[in-house]
Amino acid sequence: MTRRKKMVERVTALMDKPERIRNIGIVAHIDHGKTTLSDNLLAGAGMISEELAGRQLFMDSDEEEQARGITIDASNVSMVHTYGGDEYLINMIDTPGHVDFGGDVTRAMRAVDGAVVVVDAVEGTMPQTETVLRQALKEGVRPVLFINKVDRLVNELKVDEQEMQIRLAKVIDKVNKLIKGMNEKMYNEGWKLDAVNGTVAFGSALYNWAVSVPFMQKSGVSFKDVFEKCNTGDMKWLAKNSPLHAVLLDMVVKHLPNPLQAQDRRIHIIWRGDYTTPEGKAMVNCDPNGPVCLMVTDISFDPHAGEVATGRLFSGTLRRGTECYIIGAAKRANRLAQVGIFMGAERIEVEGLPAGNIAAVTGLKDAIVGSTVTSLIEMTPFESLKHYSEPVMTVAVEAKSMKDLPKLVEVLRQVGKEDPTVQVSINEETGEHLISGMGELHLEIITGRIKRDKGVEIITSPPIVVYRETVTGRAGPVEGKSPNRHNRFYIELEPMDPAIVKMIQDGEISMNQQAIERRDALVAAGMDKDEAKNVKAIEGTNMFIDMTKGIQYLNETMELVLDGWREALRGGPLADELVQNLKIRLVDVKLHEDAIHRGPAQVIPAVRSAVKAGLLIAGDSLLEPIQKIQITVPSEQMGAATSQIQGRRGQVFDMLSEGDTMTIVGRAPVAELFGFAGDVRSATEGRAMWSTEFGGFELVPAGIVDEVVKSIRRRKGLKEQIPRPDDYLA
Repeated sequence: MTRRKKMVERVTALMDKPERIRNIGIVAHIDHGKTTLSDNLLAGAGMISEELAGRQLFMDSDEEEQARGITIDASNVSMVHTYGGDEYLINMIDTPGHVDFGGDVTRAMRAVDGAVVVVDAVEGTMPQTETVLRQALKEGVRPVLFINKVDRLVNELKVDEQEMQIRLAKVIDKVNKLIKGMNEKMYNEGWKLDAVNGTVAFGSALYNWAVSVPFMQKSGVSFKDVFEKCNTGDMKWLAKNSPLHAVLLDMVVKHLPNPLQAQDRRIHIIWRGDYTTPEGKAMVNCDPNGPVCLMVTDISFDPHAGEVATGRLFSGTLRRGTECYIIGAAKRANRLAQVGIFMGAERIEVEGLPAGNIAAVTGLKDAIVGSTVTSLIEMTPFESLKHYSEPVMTVAVEAKSMKDLPKLVEVLRQVGKEDPTVQVSINEETGEHLISGMGELHLEIITGRIKRDKGVEIITSPPIVVYRETVTGRAGPVEGKSPNRHNRFYIELEPMDPAIVKMIQDGEISMNQQAIERRDALVAAGMDKDEAKNVKAIEGTNMFIDMTKGIQYLNETMELVLDGWREALRGGPLADELVQNLKIRLVDVKLHEDAIHRGPAQVIPAVRSAVKAGLLIAGDSLLEPIQKIQITVPSEQMGAATSQIQGRRGQVFDMLSEGDTMTIVGRAPVAELFGFAGDVRSATEGRAMWSTEFGGFELVPAGIVDEVVKSIRRRKGLKEQIPRPDDYLA
């Protein structure tokens, strides 16, 4: 029997034993060794040959990933590990470390219950380590720690045995400090990482060995042996006597929760429904006989089978032919065509897949990433996936030849479905298709894939920065009149309180909440009680509040009012960019009594023009995306590195020295960071290591606003003259 067939049999035999399942994600900063680690775990479990592990990059199945040597897509694999005489099924997701693909990490964290956080022993925790940890804790995913590249401490930094242990202890302390800072409750409930109890392992993914305190007692390999063998370069001895996969998978089985333990806690974090309903009880108990409740965390395209939706099954059992509904889409039943699991790039079909597993299914035509899929017609959906970053760059793409245009439209629809951190829109004026993403690399990969995988030749513009608009003062009441003059809407505008903006971004306030729960959260954050109970809609970080009393016909017109408000938010009057952090109150309305005279053609333009005029009166201004930057350089290169930040309208706000290296922490606008990689390399003779992460949006300095607005308006083909409030209120 072939190795693969045997593995599939072992995997399927364990699927319906949730206490023997572990769903885990491998997360880390870029280049800290996740994919090499994943390869060696698979080799240890007998899935790929040991000679190829670490070089085959089994989990990086995309040719772009192999060429660049980085992980771009999270990929799933199932394997079996024996611990204490029992077999365990480990469903593992290897996630990207590059900041541009952070969306994949967020989605993977929804599917798993535990995370192996990988940290480079020499570099220590980096900005992206912090981000992935925050994403894990927010989803209620329990972490364990693997400190990788321990051999570098001995061979490159030439530390002695005592110094090695001090440095490793420092890394553990730093990660614990992060966990405590992000969620003290979980930290105190036993999530603190501790080498003695076995929630930390040390090793080298490249050389296939690891040690942990419990495994040392079992194998007799000590820290002294590790130091000596690293010194003499005898990695094979370590790999033979303390193999990586045994140490790490033992830690996963012993310390990370199974679906029965995890769902009881996690469902309360990711679902806001009623726990006494059949689906509520079934999900908390991971019941294979309950209704199907699946959360889609990834969509990929298979040339033969079409769309493949991957997701975590929280209750019920999936079989071919099962009829499911997508909550929030049309009430059409989607029939499952195939049900399977992933083994790297391959999908293996199975008869039935019970709760607690990560499923790969075809036939869910209406699903998008983040969809709630269920066998019930009505169900409270799962909390939407909150991405830590937002799109900050855009490229315009057009088909090289006109005949490819219909195909390009279809391909862009697929791209938006596969990766929800990509925003695809069409510029009606120029007919260009705009793709917005997390950074230069993200857009390069996406446009490259359109050409390579989808076979559409395209021309792309240089990347453009994405701006936002917001108000700096108050305005109102502003009157919006309908074209027939029979309907009038009066609104007041003001900036949203930053504390409430943060709560919306963190998912603590949303329209999915019960109204009373939302009201109490807003009042606690300092909002007036009357306003808090009348919130009608939240769009992005904007809020619409209805403060009117007893106005006839308003109920049946409210949806149109909100449509007009949403349209205005899609493009502000300054530069036709998205509006954010805006609070609008509807304070009075005069409506025509005849429904014919207050239809969409009257209400939508009236509200839209009132909002746009109000934005200008309240001091509409531009926000630009900011990147946090961390550069690590030898001390003598410090000046060159700081001038790279300061010369780009940036600020340096921290400098940390450790030994003869300096870490400079600063921030700079994305607009100034084009070509940063090449410049920082040449300025520091190629000795700088740096990383960036999204730092939010900030107001463009007053001195350059006009110039930036004019260049955006020119680019979009708008009149250079900025409109005045009267242009909307005439």
